[in-house]
Amino acid sequence: MNTAAGTGANPAHLRRIAHIDMDAFFASIEQLDHPQWRGKPLAVGDGPRSVVSAASYEIRAFGVRSAMPVLQAKKLCPHGVFVPVRMWRYKEISRRVMAVLQRFSPLVEQASVDEAYLDATGLERLFGPPNEFARTLRAAVKEETGLSCSVGVAPVRFLAKIASDFNKPDGQTIIAPGDVRAFLDALPVQKIPGVGGRTLETLNRLGVRNAGDLLRHPAEFWRGKLGERGPWLHALAQGIDDRPVTPFTPPKSSSAESTFERDTRDPACLRRWLLLQADRVGADLRAQGVRGRTVTLKAKFADFTQVTRSRTLPEPTCDTQTIFDTAVALLAELNPKQDLRLIGVGVSQFGERPRQLSLLEQEHQARPRGALDSAMDAVRGRFGKGAITRGDLLHFDE
Repeated sequence: MNTAAGTGANPAHLRRIAHIDMDAFFASIEQLDHPQWRGKPLAVGDGPRSVVSAASYEIRAFGVRSAMPVLQAKKLCPHGVFVPVRMWRYKEISRRVMAVLQRFSPLVEQASVDEAYLDATGLERLFGPPNEFARTLRAAVKEETGLSCSVGVAPVRFLAKIASDFNKPDGQTIIAPGDVRAFLDALPVQKIPGVGGRTLETLNRLGVRNAGDLLRHPAEFWRGKLGERGPWLHALAQGIDDRPVTPFTPPKSSSAESTFERDTRDPACLRRWLLLQADRVGADLRAQGVRGRTVTLKAKFADFTQVTRSRTLPEPTCDTQTIFDTAVALLAELNPKQDLRLIGVGVSQFGERPRQLSLLEQEHQARPRGALDSAMDAVRGRFGKGAITRGDLLHFDE
């Protein structure tokens, strides 16, 4: 039977929500960029203080999982490949993925760097039924990025997210409106987003194993047992989820930070880290087509205390050298008296303001650094991030 699952402009039997989840995103990008690592067990995360940020499907066979300490992961898979996080690269690919999704629908909500919701309601006329739509979308992502994704399509967003995880990697699952009830009756309750350890213990004590078991009692019963979360879970167990897909909101800041393998306050070392981070942030701003007025330095000391220092510039910028110079000045003001374990640079307060040139200044003289940044961006865009680097960063071991 068809299950009503929403009271908005489009009732549940008409809605189609897709959830797109990239497969082992960080690890897959590393294998894409480094062909010698393809098919090998690989984890993103290196250094004695790090945790695994992503695990390839090959290394998962050894028990390695995300959020696991790297030292533990290396014991489970000593022959695995362990690489540092390159968030700037993952964000770059993420932007390309989101651009592909927006070709299919203007209603795309980015949930994280590697997943998004898409309102596919009414797209049957353009892309065919849900199965065909999902195949077309997956093919478009792979053609643009070389990476696979998994797709779930359902009448409501929480079921779409669950469905995208059913046939990983490089798969798709479609939940038709008429199949919602049977799907929920057989769905382990811990699969519902937001059901954590304590909630699961309470539900299990009350005989709830599958989502459908929640319907044995009314919503008020569950309010008494779980508070406000109770009626919400009761609604989900009926397939009710009115939350719409909210289109993408541009980010309000861009930042990069690094945790050192060894604490340091060596000025030369810190300056090189700041240059590397300014280079990444500047490139990210230029890729977004934005400029920022405020540069922020973040520093975490060996005792884990954290401080930030900010400076607002007279003009918004996306210029790498300007960001770097400002960060170095902020570091000098901070004048750390103890070793640092982390340092980072961020730019915020996005906006552009017209710049008036002096009568003696030619336009091509106004932004010489900008021309250099643009040239480097073009080379990297065509030949990859490693094709060109700043001289001060040559042989710099991240």
